[in-house]
Amino acid sequence: MTPSAALDRSCLPRHIGIIMDGNGRWAQRKKQLRTQGHLEGLKTAKKIVKAASDLHIPFLTLYVFSTENWKRTAEEVGFIMGLVKQHLKAELDFYRENRIRIRHTGDPGGLPPDIVRELQEAGEDTRSFDGLQVVLALNYGGRDAIVRGVRRLLASLMVSPETAGSAGFIENNLNSINEARIRQNLDNPDIPDPDLIIRTAGEYRISNFLLWEGAYAEYYFSDILWPDWTAEDLYAAIAAYQQRERRFGGGKP
Repeated sequence: MTPSAALDRSCLPRHIGIIMDGNGRWAQRKKQLRTQGHLEGLKTAKKIVKAASDLHIPFLTLYVFSTENWKRTAEEVGFIMGLVKQHLKAELDFYRENRIRIRHTGDPGGLPPDIVRELQEAGEDTRSFDGLQVVLALNYGGRDAIVRGVRRLLASLMVSPETAGSAGFIENNLNSINEARIRQNLDNPDIPDPDLIIRTAGEYRISNFLLWEGAYAEYYFSDILWPDWTAEDLYAAIAAYQQRERRFGGGKP
């Protein structure tokens, strides 16, 4: 295990993303219902949020529920949504104590109205907090996020139906579409790209997570199932990150 004291505080990642995988397998190994695995996974998420907050990491994105997770049973989906709602309601004192700001990424249009309301209220209640910003990726998919961003950008270019159909308008605006403008239309354009993306439970896939933002992230894969993760596992991931040489496509000097 890696203690926090072993980390170089001068080169901590500004933004960490975590694909929290293994809740179901954890429950199966314990001969318990999958829902129990999600409950334990939520407890782990709180521990890791606290550890990241204590390290003064500015941003942490947690992959809570993907656009593909709707394929799971109605019972499991309902349980996860209930956990999210319960957590957002019950943990406000935790957020206040640690000055944690809650944010959301994903398509709110596909979520139950009560979940959207809880996300909005948690966001408003914690908006002024100056500590760790926790981004909940809920009904989130990287491809969907890019599509929604491009739609926002195109909508902003449509000044009027009359000008939108002109050849000059189309040519000028096509030329104005670039990486910076697409990024400005993603869910949270003010949040820096992730430096480190972690996936637990021994899987080596990115599963549609932060596809645009994670283009130059460092990846860390852990065999440990998410409910078994501890703060020391987060420190180990950061320690591994600190051994990487980040060149962003450039060669060695």
